[in-house]
Amino acid sequence: MARSMWRGAIQFGLVTIPVKLYLATETGGIGFNLLHKTDLSRIQMKVYCPADDEVISRSDTVRGYEWAKGRYVVVTDEDIESVPLKTVRAIEIEMFVDARREGQGVEFVKQAYYLEPDPIGRKAFELLRQVLAEQGKTAICKIVLKDREQLAALNPFTKTMLLTTLHWPDEVRSLEELDIPDDEIDVKPAERKMAEQLVASMSGVFNPEEYHDNYREALMKVIEAKVAGEAPAPAQKVEPTRIGDLMAALEASVASAREARREGAATKAAEEPAAKAAPKPARARAKPAAKAGKAPSADEAARPRQRKSA
Repeated sequence: MARSMWRGAIQFGLVTIPVKLYLATETGGIGFNLLHKTDLSRIQMKVYCPADDEVISRSDTVRGYEWAKGRYVVVTDEDIESVPLKTVRAIEIEMFVDARREGQGVEFVKQAYYLEPDPIGRKAFELLRQVLAEQGKTAICKIVLKDREQLAALNPFTKTMLLTTLHWPDEVRSLEELDIPDDEIDVKPAERKMAEQLVASMSGVFNPEEYHDNYREALMKVIEAKVAGEAPAPAQKVEPTRIGDLMAALEASVASAREARREGAATKAAEEPAAKAAPKPARARAKPAAKAGKAPSADEAARPRQRKSA
């Protein structure tokens, strides 16, 4: 069962809804260990105290703040809890904004969390969720997590709500740091039209279930090859499209996307009848058994159906 990592309440106006916060995502991937290069022994990360010249246990450490050069004050969990700020134990809603918006910095998401209402607050929680969903609104709020007050957005998500922490405006780097030309780039009408056709041919409905981590699978094959003593094949280098070849690349991409869509539709059409017919052999298998007095083998049961379908 998932463990909540924060407990408090949603507050807007005079309404208080007790909730728990759960991480909505987890990090996947292949884990590596740090080894000593010469003998491949695993490296241990230890907590070292230079004053005592010894390795200490993590349980012997405390949280400290350096208020002057080399001088620290210990800050305990009780000290954190005593901070006179509502958002330590409350998701303080500041305002409601349109869910679809641009240029407000809320696209810089840090982390997503599920919300679970306490039994006493379920009705108020569902009321807020329904109103946000029906009006297409997002609640902009603040909450203290990991010893920091964080800006966040609260949105309906299936049967619950999703809280996503956002970067503060001063944490978002300026575009001025990038080498982006101010001059408008000349795009030919034919190139724009071909690009529009490519986008149209590649448009569809996003289904997260159809996606998986290809990189992890490919990396695992490289690891398995090394374990087997084989040298992995070098990856092909992808070259950028030359400006002079842009139109040709767009035309080829449109043709390839359309062909892929046709093949995908044909494969789906072939799979649907097979999926519908799949349960039939299990039901038909019982009839020959009753006549022969013994259960037929899988091959014997399949032969009549194969001849009939042929």
